[in-house]
Amino acid sequence: TMQEYDIIVLGTGLKECILSSILSMHGKRVLHIDKNPYFGGEIASITPLEQLYKRFKCPNPPSPSMGRGKDWNVDLIPKFFLVNGPMIQLLVHTDVMRYLDFKVIEGSYVYRAGRVHTVPATEEDALHSDLLGMFDKRRFRKLLHFILNFEVGDHRTHQDINPKETTTRDLFKHFDLGPEVMEFESVILNSQRKYTKTDQSLEYSLDQPCTESIKRIRVYLESMARVKSSPYLYPVNGLGELPQGFARLSAEHGGTYMVNRLVDEIVIEDGKVAGVKSQGDLFRCQQLICGASYVPHSVKRVGRVIRVICILNHPIKHTQEASSCHIIIPQAQLHRKSDVSISMVSCTHNVASEGMYIATVITTIETSNPEREVQPALELLQPILQKFVSIKNLVVPSEDGAKSQIFVTRSYDATTDFETEFEDIKDMYHRITGTEFCFAEARRETPEDSEEN
Repeated sequence: TMQEYDIIVLGTGLKECILSSILSMHGKRVLHIDKNPYFGGEIASITPLEQLYKRFKCPNPPSPSMGRGKDWNVDLIPKFFLVNGPMIQLLVHTDVMRYLDFKVIEGSYVYRAGRVHTVPATEEDALHSDLLGMFDKRRFRKLLHFILNFEVGDHRTHQDINPKETTTRDLFKHFDLGPEVMEFESVILNSQRKYTKTDQSLEYSLDQPCTESIKRIRVYLESMARVKSSPYLYPVNGLGELPQGFARLSAEHGGTYMVNRLVDEIVIEDGKVAGVKSQGDLFRCQQLICGASYVPHSVKRVGRVIRVICILNHPIKHTQEASSCHIIIPQAQLHRKSDVSISMVSCTHNVASEGMYIATVITTIETSNPEREVQPALELLQPILQKFVSIKNLVVPSEDGAKSQIFVTRSYDATTDFETEFEDIKDMYHRITGTEFCFAEARRETPEDSEEN
């Protein structure tokens, strides 16, 4: 049999589901196929716990002390949401928020000299912080004040700094801030590494004009101001809820879903995608969106990421017994180019059984011995009941899709939040539709809206 669609999407990763739901809302006929029996692609949450053990080929099953397997939902790629970041805006505009329940991450920490310290992000924090000396506290408060009042178009807010030319490093120097402050500002800038270069280190972002950094730090500070304990949110039941929420939105607008279905061939005619063959059926399309695993020859490797998922039965030391937190070990502390981060969630989010915690250590790989690179972070988590190591290539599409009309998502990077993933979505949306993405494009019309029109 043969069926016609405007767009076929392969894989139910978060980015694929977001794009397919927005395009369905625009009246496109969308077919979504996934070779896996579950949702989420490489960003899936795995349940029950036994399934995670199988996936990582562990010789022994989970110990009885870990509780019921079905109480676990373990993210393969844990990421947090900045309260004031674009992903939360997208969830609100599309109304996918109604399917989700978020909780605030309880603490944001930075590692220095053997232990973790709270990241100061308000003037009050700065005064009480054990990371800053007396003079640094005053200067840091001045920097916070400058950033929160900065407006690109208003020269009065620039304090004789030319944002187009002044680098982030010079901005910190202007406020006379030492390397210590730069180090925990790196916590905030951590996720600003767009991976256009493989070695996008803090050094790189420090030497770029400071407007981006100011914007980035500001979103962090404003997020922090709204919820106090950390700038991050995380969904109850894990990240697996997100692709499903967007899939429901897509289906509501006529999108068709087929999971657990093999893709036999992507059909190309005259250098352009024409359809997909799957289990004896031919589905025709004008455009194709897919994850890298469906087109391994159309992507190039730009780096590697290591993630170590650790199961603990205790909170992390020096985090005030937090049931969830985020920790950065700045690259300078480890003589590296990139930071190492730890994201921790627990039974509070319905992702682990009672009294259990999941901490994942993540970094961009820089040597031929990745496990040694994350050792200092693993030390902070001891004792660890079980760990699962994953090493993945970071891949990007080798072409923009203009000729073939095949649009491939980048793989998920080592950053803590979804900012870089959102950039990828916006960029793909522009290439697919020819128009810039704006939130109004993604607004879900409710029945009340259409009555008003």
